[in-house]
Amino acid sequence: MLIMPVIQVLLFGFAISVEVQNVRVAIVGQQYAQDPQMAARLSQVIDTSDTFDVTQWYSRIEEAKQAMREGKIDAAIVYGQTDIESPNHNGAISVITDASNPSTASTIAFYLQAIIRTASLDNTGRIEVAPRMLYNPQLLSAYNFVPGVMGLVFILICALMTSVSIVREREQGNMEVLLVSPVRPLVVIFSKMIPYFLLACINLTSTLFLSYYVLKVPIAGSLVAICVLSLIYIALSLSIGLLISTLVDSQFTAMIASILGLMLPVVLLSGMVFPIQNMSWILQKLSCIIPARWYISGIRKLMIQGVNVSEVFTEFSILVGMTILVVAVALRKFKIRL
Repeated sequence: MLIMPVIQVLLFGFAISVEVQNVRVAIVGQQYAQDPQMAARLSQVIDTSDTFDVTQWYSRIEEAKQAMREGKIDAAIVYGQTDIESPNHNGAISVITDASNPSTASTIAFYLQAIIRTASLDNTGRIEVAPRMLYNPQLLSAYNFVPGVMGLVFILICALMTSVSIVREREQGNMEVLLVSPVRPLVVIFSKMIPYFLLACINLTSTLFLSYYVLKVPIAGSLVAICVLSLIYIALSLSIGLLISTLVDSQFTAMIASILGLMLPVVLLSGMVFPIQNMSWILQKLSCIIPARWYISGIRKLMIQGVNVSEVFTEFSILVGMTILVVAVALRKFKIRL
């Protein structure tokens, strides 16, 4: 009762932000601009703003798209046509953003257009600015929330229910009966996790079905990779539930620990709702230990952007490493003797 309000105030106060900050911008094809001096001045104006940082320069738009898929940039300003090899002669500028998160993408595009148009009016007159939304041109919110909901549902079902069920067996005295039976303790532990693993698999199937056929969210990447990444995340969530059960003595405590320790961080610090780059640097570092951050990032890349499996190697590796670590700690702390 005393700790929860403090944690909620801090998390909600520092994590919730609808503004965009620390946006990494790439300049593409500046040498093809109709007025190179004006293009250089626009780049300087954007870089000196409090919101944007010009971090990369590319000659081809394909390089910028690849950097955006890899998470190196958040937006790109393209001089000339989509094909940089044949520059546009009407002075048009394209603002490209990753619309897999539609609210952030539209805000970034609006800010960049306003800066470009304001700066151009001071010199050669209004310049035509054409926004382009990659991966989600219609700005459908389902593209953003479906991966986030998957990350939230799986960890709540697996971790919360696993921790509560194991603690309930201990409270009712059933765990003592199981531990003195001929069945090995490890078999008892993992058998308690199997029902929730199967339930999560059913939820994964139904979620993907509804997302694709009802909400029209694309599955642009490998379905096998999506399932493998989800199964790793489910195994990690089950392990977290097992770890929580070794740290608490009652069902109520297990439920509070799961909700406070999992639900709030997943919603606020995983990038599900609020962009991570908008948070303070402390929360950005803290979000690195939130499993849902890596799962949601990987699912967005696979489902929405359709990247290759090699481009989500980081997410796979971190989730596998977390799973091994949590399983090892949970098994070490689990009391197999009366």
